[in-house]
Amino acid sequence: MYNLVMKDLKLGISPWFLALPLFTGALMLIPGWVYFLVPMYFCFITVPNMFGGFKSQHDLLFSTMMPVTKKDIVKARFAVIVVLELLHLLIAMIFGAFTLRLYPNLTYIFFAPHPGFWGLCFVMLAIFNLILLPMYYKTAYKYGAATTVSSTAAILFALAVQWAGIRIAALNDIFYGPGTENTGLQLSILLAGVLVFTAFTLIAYRVSARRFLKVEII
Repeated sequence: MYNLVMKDLKLGISPWFLALPLFTGALMLIPGWVYFLVPMYFCFITVPNMFGGFKSQHDLLFSTMMPVTKKDIVKARFAVIVVLELLHLLIAMIFGAFTLRLYPNLTYIFFAPHPGFWGLCFVMLAIFNLILLPMYYKTAYKYGAATTVSSTAAILFALAVQWAGIRIAALNDIFYGPGTENTGLQLSILLAGVLVFTAFTLIAYRVSARRFLKVEII
């Protein structure tokens, strides 16, 4: 599987998409911006272009000609996507930490980049993975509908939690009020988000692998 992962990273993915997290992460420095958009650029830009590249390169046919199992092919692709997602989030978190120090007295309309916010970002990407990859591996070829539906689901989640954070008093306290200073609470939300991300991605892998086993490669 390691060789399959390296194949994707070295041959299947443009170096631009490995550098993109630096550019999108720098958007965290914009004071009071809609920071949910930063990880969403992975959904909007990286995934459709990456899958389009694999399709144009006939990567599916090439991979199935190698002495590997279909499960290994799916597992390697999941690994690549998760690595890129974590890269986007990690770099954005670093920039977000600078933002909190640069603008300590800023009044935020949208979520500030506290740890709890990143927990919500993990959940958003978990939903994205749960929809994208099982849909894609029905054919392992057609990606348009899968990227559209999964990106839409991520957007709806972000809109819903942002609305709830503003309108619901208890959540407003957590993400705007005294709860932002409660390190234990913020880290708990972050940990919960990571656990949801892990669980949803594992479920997506199992469903995707099972569907891909039924795909006939011509």
